[in-house]
Amino acid sequence: MPLRLFADRRRVAAYLTRAAYMGAMIGFFFFTSQLMQDTLGFSALQAGLGFLPMTVVNFAVASAVPHLGRRWDAGWMLATGVALTLAGIAWLSSAGPDSSYLSTIAAPMLLVGAGQGLAFAPLTSFGIVDAPAADAGAASGLVNTFHQFGTTMGLAVLVAISAGAPDAGARFTLALHGSSILLALGLLLVLALLLPAHRSSRAAR
Repeated sequence: MPLRLFADRRRVAAYLTRAAYMGAMIGFFFFTSQLMQDTLGFSALQAGLGFLPMTVVNFAVASAVPHLGRRWDAGWMLATGVALTLAGIAWLSSAGPDSSYLSTIAAPMLLVGAGQGLAFAPLTSFGIVDAPAADAGAASGLVNTFHQFGTTMGLAVLVAISAGAPDAGARFTLALHGSSILLALGLLLVLALLLPAHRSSRAAR
């Protein structure tokens, strides 16, 4: 792996943000599935269908990204996507045994879906931005590596954080708080590292 790929702050920020983002999202899927089944009494099929609000919005927003990209700077699109995901996960963390599915789970999933739809394309683009042609494969490989690293490490950390909770509802809350922290870290990386480097690169052209 050519270490020169880490010389560009945009790529570094994209790799680290992707790891944090995927760590948060794997926790969202894992613990929300448990909440719907163990706490709200959903069947496995009902829990799967329970993710449809997020899936539909994600598909719709992701389909619009090429059009949005012609009018909207990719860096700010990424920041908005991560911020929307953070807002949705923070809202969802309030769900518990007495929660309504529509208002406490489905509604925040709309924000999570919109955030994912906005975030993934620019995250991938920034992960390979301005990589030399000879390093394009390695840059793409790093995107996938940090994607996988984020999911595995993120889930391990969130499970460890929530393991001491007394019941499923408390585990869910602790885990989603952990996901929120990961997303806040990702947003900070975008705002403090990626966007300034992106502005500098555009000004130099």
